[in-house]
Amino acid sequence: MKTIKSIIILTMVTIFTTTTYAAEVPRESAPCYTTNDSIIVAESLIGDILNKVQSGLGYADARAKSNVIIFNAWLNGQTCGYSYGELVDIANNSIWQYRDMYLRPDFYINNIERVQTIIAPVIEDYKSGKITYTEAEFNARIAIYQFVNPTFNPDVEFAKDTCCRDIPSVDSSLFIIARKLLLESK
Repeated sequence: MKTIKSIIILTMVTIFTTTTYAAEVPRESAPCYTTNDSIIVAESLIGDILNKVQSGLGYADARAKSNVIIFNAWLNGQTCGYSYGELVDIANNSIWQYRDMYLRPDFYINNIERVQTIIAPVIEDYKSGKITYTEAEFNARIAIYQFVNPTFNPDVEFAKDTCCRDIPSVDSSLFIIARKLLLESK
């Protein structure tokens, strides 16, 4: 009886310590089509890998490990009905963001205020309920493009054929910061 109790206690301690230290999937990195539940499922599968990425594990190695974990979970019916493709997209995006934050921490720290200043009107419209999150995200992208190139006109450029568009070159991490600020504002 003592051995059964000790096994149960050891199992419970292992479960709680494993989930306590697992890194979270950054909500701003998740694809737009994902649900909160699918993010939680992906998080439970790859949280330990995200911890390792924060400590220096490379993108390709982390992605390979996460793909195997998610594929095996999908084969064994442990993904709560979510597809392999959806969970892998969540994992890959979060691994990319954590790896980028590991390699360029100063970029994220230095650009939060800058992006917040650029998209301040968008944040206010979103907070007040004038626009939806989808509209806020689109407007934030436009504001960042126009900050880089003030002559950028989305009505003209987005009406063109995709190969003829003249969209300013922008570090995609600025969009991640903008999404984070939008999500935190509500």
